[in-house]
Amino acid sequence: MDSQALTQLAENIKAWGKALGFQQVGICDVDLSRHEKHLQTWLDKGFAGEMQYMHEHGLKRARPAELLAGTVRAISVRMDYLPPDAQFARTLKNKNQAYISRYALGRDYHKLIRSRLKQLGEKIKSECEQLNYRPFVDSAPVLEHALAEKAGIGWTGKHSLTINKEAGSWFFLGELLINLPLPIDTMVKEQCGSCTACLTICPTQAIVEPYVVDARRCISYLTIEQKGAIPEEFRSLIGNRVYGCDDCQLICPWNRYANITAEADFHPRKTLMAKDLLDLFSWDENTFLKLTEGSAIRRIGFERWQRNIAVGLGNAPYSSQVLAALTQARLHASELVAEHIDWAISQQQIKANSHSAALPRQTERLIRSIEKGLSRDA
Repeated sequence: MDSQALTQLAENIKAWGKALGFQQVGICDVDLSRHEKHLQTWLDKGFAGEMQYMHEHGLKRARPAELLAGTVRAISVRMDYLPPDAQFARTLKNKNQAYISRYALGRDYHKLIRSRLKQLGEKIKSECEQLNYRPFVDSAPVLEHALAEKAGIGWTGKHSLTINKEAGSWFFLGELLINLPLPIDTMVKEQCGSCTACLTICPTQAIVEPYVVDARRCISYLTIEQKGAIPEEFRSLIGNRVYGCDDCQLICPWNRYANITAEADFHPRKTLMAKDLLDLFSWDENTFLKLTEGSAIRRIGFERWQRNIAVGLGNAPYSSQVLAALTQARLHASELVAEHIDWAISQQQIKANSHSAALPRQTERLIRSIEKGLSRDA
């Protein structure tokens, strides 16, 4: 294909992508060599935690051409997922309710976006038979944010997520590696400026410096990727976040421009939105599997789900109901869950003692108030 034909094809691809539900489509080359040193340093410092697959693939993440022979371009796409009536602050403030990262309240995005990318690939192939392509949605060692940045989707924020000045950061990314030398898009200017709100707000201080996240401290990692026990130093900081965390995005000023998703599949399920921790803790494994079918939450399994909710209950206000539920669940809990239930029970007992101690003080203040009133009457 000559340059004019390739330019026209690139324009068509963007139009086809938007018709498939992507809010933005960008094209870039696949030279990510400038990211290799940063990636290796991050791995060497152990910031990947238990994500062994990060070490196994190593620098391959910065070399897309090794994933598909003949790759010369990446088509990067974004799809908004911000649900209507997200209830961010309301759920975070109510410590009796479970906070679930807003991307996980609806259908698992992996299959949906991959299917759309495959449709896009087939559409291109129908116009250009020599096309060879491969779609990715968190499914292979790809530096998706680096590719999105090169493709003009947005810039990499200090929390390491992609930010778009017209859409904030509430969106998923996907990539289509191809063997066609399409014209590339221009990178956008980084516009975080001197803002450090995301670093400051992080409950566990996981953003150790601008653009660097220590996954071992990140609540999303701790509640999703961490397979064993959650380190005790982070449990009280997790609060009621039982699956993921949105704090660094919530504080980002660019998210005032975020758009509500047009995808009904990303709308919250009633069984997951603003649910009491006790309600979710009462699920057995069959209920968990049934109510998380087609959801990203299912990937962590029932045991880690119980582990996370136990931590949330430990951080909830004192309640005899919570204490009773934890004590009852302890009888048949796995070793992993039992450890977190024991911690939660200890936290509830500390609060119970504080609650009991507060009653005499309240009574004493009431008596003093009555005495002052009688004194005035006399």
